[in-house]
Amino acid sequence: MSKQELLDKIENKRAQLIDIVAANGLNSPLAIQYSQELDNLLNHYNQRFIKKTSSSQYSHA
Repeated sequence: MSKQELLDKIENKRAQLIDIVAANGLNSPLAIQYSQELDNLLNHYNQRFIKKTSSSQYSHA
């Protein structure tokens, strides 16, 4: 899956989640399901396209 395809899926899932929350509430089972699906897409994007920063970069001891 290309970067743009994944971004499109993320945006579509985000829009669906907003609609589900508006109709069913934030704590509805469907909203939780869509939220978890969005989390999975975002995690996949981060793993594939965001450079990981080394924790040693932040320690100046």
